Amino acid sequence: MLSEKTFAQFPSNQQRSLHELSFQLYQDQQRRWPMLADGVAALQNVQFKDVDCGTFTARLQFNPKRIVSTGAKVDSATIKERKCFLCLSNLPPEQQGVLYKERFMILCNPTPIFREHFTISHIDHVPQSIEEQILTFLSLAKDLSPAYSVFYNGPKCGASAPDHMHFQASPAGLIPVEKEIDHFARQIKKIKDVNVSVLENYGRSVIVLEGADEQQMELSFLRLTSAMRPVMNTNEEPMMNVICSYRNNSWRVIVFVRSKHRPAVYFNEGEAKVLISPASVDIGGLIVTPMEKDFRLVDSAMVKGIYQEVSVSQDIISSIIEKL
Repeated sequence: MLSEKTFAQFPSNQQRSLHELSFQLYQDQQRRWPMLADGVAALQNVQFKDVDCGTFTARLQFNPKRIVSTGAKVDSATIKERKCFLCLSNLPPEQQGVLYKERFMILCNPTPIFREHFTISHIDHVPQSIEEQILTFLSLAKDLSPAYSVFYNGPKCGASAPDHMHFQASPAGLIPVEKEIDHFARQIKKIKDVNVSVLENYGRSVIVLEGADEQQMELSFLRLTSAMRPVMNTNEEPMMNVICSYRNNSWRVIVFVRSKHRPAVYFNEGEAKVLISPASVDIGGLIVTPMEKDFRLVDSAMVKGIYQEVSVSQDIISSIIEKL
């Protein structure tokens, strides 16, 4: 099964970069896989709207095909009853991927938010957990640079397959926070060779780690999640979304600290229901709305309210920083 699903491997003796292999996969899969071709073609018709929220701007994307993900049921009963759509044996016949370091498969996302939107899934059915895979996360960001950034949705805040370990990748710079971060970041402390910053007046709770040493970045991230647990009163993986990029020989890891998965408006009845389910892309400033009525309705007050509701308070961020 693994061999027939493998379009290419990385690393390989052909010495092609991972971002080149991934783009070649994307081109090949559009020719061979009609579902992907339809998903990519649908991107031509998505609409955008910028919402001025005072200290920051959010961008809305009306993308009907994303209703599969935004509206996904992720309760334990539903997860147990359905087939895992990331397991190799359940992939569509036409779907192939780039095998990464013999452990992960880079796959084209058939309901994309961006052109060249990839899902990077573990070849085994293991639960979503970034702490166990943080080195892979960092190495993916480096190997996919400069073309792509990598992001992670926690099992309780945006992952549509919380039972199967996966990351995603998007073209570098297309999640707004990636470009805005320098205008909002304030350095708080330095741990070994890793700079720790927070984003101020950004409407969300964000901690940023930056450094050039892979081992120190790994250790700093694990220190961060260890500090989050007692403050957030959990023994499980703390709720978070994470975006990672590699530029100028250095990593930047953006951690959105979450208090809940979906806002109250998501659970309203009838016309009052707003189908926004924030994951990394949304909390990063590109809010995907699969329903046209929501795209028309959402304004700055609702954006700010949703961000505040699903984030933690600045007091909690300060407590986490103190424990680092």
